[in-house]
Amino acid sequence: MQQQQALTRYLRDPEHQTPPANMNAARVNVYRDLVFNNVSQLLSGTFPVLIRIIGEQRWGLLVRGFLRDWRAQTPKFGEIAETFLDYLATQPQVLREGQWPAFLLELAHYEWVEMVLQQSDAQALPATDPAQLLERPLQISALAWPLAYVWPVHELDPDHQPATPPAQPTLLLVRRTADWSVKFSELSPLAWRLLQRITEFAPLTGREQLQALAQEAGQPASNLFKDNGLMLLQQMHEDQVIGIA
Repeated sequence: MQQQQALTRYLRDPEHQTPPANMNAARVNVYRDLVFNNVSQLLSGTFPVLIRIIGEQRWGLLVRGFLRDWRAQTPKFGEIAETFLDYLATQPQVLREGQWPAFLLELAHYEWVEMVLQQSDAQALPATDPAQLLERPLQISALAWPLAYVWPVHELDPDHQPATPPAQPTLLLVRRTADWSVKFSELSPLAWRLLQRITEFAPLTGREQLQALAQEAGQPASNLFKDNGLMLLQQMHEDQVIGIA
């Protein structure tokens, strides 16, 4: 047991731990490299833009810190990326040393969402009658996620790394389509709030949602507002983002 614990301590933190006594160091280092490279490759498929921005060397620092300091509670490879997000959210020591992009955590989350939706076992909403959108309560598909970020995560790349966030939040809709591709689109504040309200106030009909949305926005619930709201509901229904509850 002592030898196994010494081995795992070394595999997690070879810079500060020593290989177990009476084990060939060269052979132990084969395992050291395998563990690091496997975890790095497992995660890199989820965070390609992040890696291009920070570079391979700093990416290695994140992976090494994750191996050294975090304890994953899942044996499922598909859930390791979420565990890595949990690690980043703790602001680990590695992120408190040197300069890192302020948008790092939000960008990582944005990239992770695509992987989660592609692997999700959730089913698309059943077909419903769009003529009932105003008369019945609504629901959001489990395969459609409205998201809000401080940073314009969908625009970030090595050539576009703003130093300060924009004045307005970035509101996005991420959804998986029937062909299993994941699509991202920007939302207006009213569209984003409407989707949020459908979850928060599930018993309300579509008509009641639009009336309450107009009141929240300080706008009269005019026929024009309702017509535009209905067009938005119809489009989201066609895209299988919402359905009749």
